[in-house]
Amino acid sequence: MHLVPTLRHPHDREIIRLAVPAFGALVAEPLFLLADSAIVGHLGTVQQAGLGIAGQALTTIVGICIFLAYGTTSSVARQVGAGNTVQALRQGVDGVWLALAIGAALVVVGWPVSPAIVNAFGASPAVAPYAEIYLRTSLFGVPGMLVMLAGTGVLRGLQDTRTPLFVSIGCFALNLLLNVVFVLILGWGIAGSAWGTAIAQTVGAAIYAAVVVRGARAHGASLRPDLAGLRASATAGAALIVRTISLQLVLVVATAVSAHLGNAEAAAYTVGSRIWMFLAFALDAIAIAAQAITGRYLGATDVAGTRAATRRMVEWGVACGIVFGLVVLLIRGLLPELFTHDPRVSELLVASLVAIACMQPIAGAVFVLDGVLIGAGDQRYLALAQTLAMVAFLPAAWFMGSLTALWGAISLWMTVRLLTLGLRARGSAWLVTGARRE
Repeated sequence: MHLVPTLRHPHDREIIRLAVPAFGALVAEPLFLLADSAIVGHLGTVQQAGLGIAGQALTTIVGICIFLAYGTTSSVARQVGAGNTVQALRQGVDGVWLALAIGAALVVVGWPVSPAIVNAFGASPAVAPYAEIYLRTSLFGVPGMLVMLAGTGVLRGLQDTRTPLFVSIGCFALNLLLNVVFVLILGWGIAGSAWGTAIAQTVGAAIYAAVVVRGARAHGASLRPDLAGLRASATAGAALIVRTISLQLVLVVATAVSAHLGNAEAAAYTVGSRIWMFLAFALDAIAIAAQAITGRYLGATDVAGTRAATRRMVEWGVACGIVFGLVVLLIRGLLPELFTHDPRVSELLVASLVAIACMQPIAGAVFVLDGVLIGAGDQRYLALAQTLAMVAFLPAAWFMGSLTALWGAISLWMTVRLLTLGLRARGSAWLVTGARRE
């Protein structure tokens, strides 16, 4: 395996065409949280810790619904590979309707149980009120966020990652502007940060909906919700939900462990996890290309092309992981100043960044392989693999006595994911061809 891509491989242009715009779109969401962390961090340590707990709860809620993007990308890409553009858009419309319905339900259910969710994270009495305020306010942006997921999945399946890039840049700029106005100028506190994010997500959803509607009308696809299509979309995402719940449980437990370690540890983990997620989304750009490319190649029954593209994308993932890790190591002493004035939080964050940097090459391979198998529609194995990795993580995290040790448990989790996904990719059970994967 060549760790430094030379851009001479036949799949390089295709990977870059999809991955570069996907990178910009993907990093927008963690940039939302990083911007919130930077602004809220100037309010105080307890506000920062409250943002971390509420942010993780929201990430978990939305993350469970990631099948709206991943499942849609896979199914739409297969139809595109088979030459069925109208059916591809029809499935995309069903995904948007399903996202809107789930989002509305989450607002209704999430509002009354927000205090219980915050308490489940073990927030201290000083931190809990801020976490509740941010969580309840941000719930109003969840329907928009889910529609954005579904709309993004449609466009990725259609091999379009540029439009999501432009939408994400606009939403990030709007979120940052609203946060500055609401928090720093109007003095709304942590609630202002939540309102800024919720409004930006809703605007982004409206744009995606307009793009999908225009595409459907141009190709004569129906815009009405189809009950059979909605049911099929929900059923197809069941295994991805299991996979995502297992993944999110790891992140939830890590957040809870950091909260029990102390307020400084919780604040440092909040910032460290935001940086980790930013890097993860950056690496996931290649995984998004993998979803779209794998689905299209298998839809066109090109197994050899799927294999070759997979190998090349893993090379890209590892190489980017090495670069990201080196950059984090070089600037680790400068990053804490952007997020906190607390010397203890800064000290803990610098130590965390070393562990985060060392994980990046492994993460690059893991995210690409995850994307390949998602694009192939191999959801059942993905659910099994992620569950095994979670089982390895939980005992290790339970007995952690320091923030550095907690990051060590996260490293173990990533290593198990690499082993299980790598073994699957070497086999052939996931290489199912055709417009639909039964």
